[in-house]
Amino acid sequence: MTKSSKKPSKPSPFRPLPAYPGPSISWSPIVPNPEWEMTIAGDLFEQQTELLEKLVELPRRSAGLIYIDSCGGNAYVGLALASIIRLRGLRAAAVVTGECSSAALMPLAACRERYVTPHASLLFHPIRWQSDDQLKLEEAVEWARHFRWMESDQDQLLARLFNCSVELITEWSRPGRFLSGRELADAGLAHLLDLFDSHDLWQQIEKHRFEQAHKKGPDRQTELAWA
Repeated sequence: MTKSSKKPSKPSPFRPLPAYPGPSISWSPIVPNPEWEMTIAGDLFEQQTELLEKLVELPRRSAGLIYIDSCGGNAYVGLALASIIRLRGLRAAAVVTGECSSAALMPLAACRERYVTPHASLLFHPIRWQSDDQLKLEEAVEWARHFRWMESDQDQLLARLFNCSVELITEWSRPGRFLSGRELADAGLAHLLDLFDSHDLWQQIEKHRFEQAHKKGPDRQTELAWA
């Protein structure tokens, strides 16, 4: 019998390390810390001065929450609110608590995040011409020309703010249509909140942001966080 020439192997000086645990994907409620909260409520024309002053007094590029319950009003006021939100770089999240109709759709669309309950109502309709002034014929003709341009321009602006097609806004606005919060969410223009969820508003928003961040990847995960 011959002995095997194979020498017994020596134990390796290296030992395998356990796998490093990856990032956790579980979610636990974290209360966000917005810098401010405000409301847009009632007729926009009646609240015009107060609302514009509130927005201007907020710190530039700050993060906050806007509760909306408004039937709308003057189209110029809605445009002004949306313009200030965008021009001042406000990182606003809007929550429709009741109604958001007509001109109030502008500030809603201007917010970075939009939240609705399934029970909210939103009315889309064309701009309405209303004037109590006694106009001369020439003034009426000029107003009609401007009105036609303004109607088209605001449809396009609303579509761009909502990040949707002009055709969708036109479909809802001509001749006019009430949408529920659920319908707006189904169209991808807002996110649903549940009044009967065990988590409160802050936790629902934080959960939504967590889910969106992981869908978009690690390089985008901080975009939805409060400052």
